[in-house]
Amino acid sequence: RAAGFYTVQVWPGLRLVSLNMNFCSQANFWLLINSTDPAGQLQWLGGGLAAAEEAGEKGRVHIIGHIPPAHCLRSWSWNYYRIINRFEGTIAAQFFGHTHVDEFEMFYDEETLTRPVSVAFVAPSVTTYINLNPGYRVYEVDGAYPGSSHAVLDHETFILNLTEANAPGAEPHWQRLYRAREAYGLPSAFPADWDRLIRRFQDDERLFQRFWFLFHKGHPPREPCLAACKAALLCALCTGRSADPSLCQPLRPTLPFPHIQALWRQRRLC
Repeated sequence: RAAGFYTVQVWPGLRLVSLNMNFCSQANFWLLINSTDPAGQLQWLGGGLAAAEEAGEKGRVHIIGHIPPAHCLRSWSWNYYRIINRFEGTIAAQFFGHTHVDEFEMFYDEETLTRPVSVAFVAPSVTTYINLNPGYRVYEVDGAYPGSSHAVLDHETFILNLTEANAPGAEPHWQRLYRAREAYGLPSAFPADWDRLIRRFQDDERLFQRFWFLFHKGHPPREPCLAACKAALLCALCTGRSADPSLCQPLRPTLPFPHIQALWRQRRLC
């Protein structure tokens, strides 16, 4: 009632934290007054995670929100990143949307920026905006049993192919586009697996172009993703916090970070 964020116990052993990401939006001009922690949401989040940790709920918290953290204002995004690092053993998964495309954002330890500690899954949109098929995602999560990790084990994306649906006499139907571990050859769906996938994208052009196709929910992209586009997209996958060039330095080819940011702005739909 006060600010639109809350927590609830879904079932014994699993807590859900729902964040109001309007408090981090780059389009929210009210945040010019206070962009660090409007409505005290991050302080509340840190306190709630500490309480969950003390209550023995380690590895038993899921976070959901609309805008992915890397799309937030810098101060908010970096403070959120610190919270994820502090409670990496408590947070089992993060789920976001907003971008309309099928992607993810990595979180690394703040000391070395090399050890993956979490991944924010960014699901595709049901809306067609812009030049996309409608899509939705189903997550497979470790279930409700003693000792469960509550981690994401896999996910699959379904689409409504508009080209086929608009053919004369056709009946629209939803179809599975892909299953993540099968499509990308992942042994599991832990943060380390998604980090290794980004490294594989650098050397395996065929695998990367498959990701580029699935990124657009099975709709042929308007243009191929070549060297500069690829560098910017891989950098975006590595960056769970906004405006941080250090997270992209290990990637190749290296591009000036302002150039990468300009490419990001060109492809953003929201």
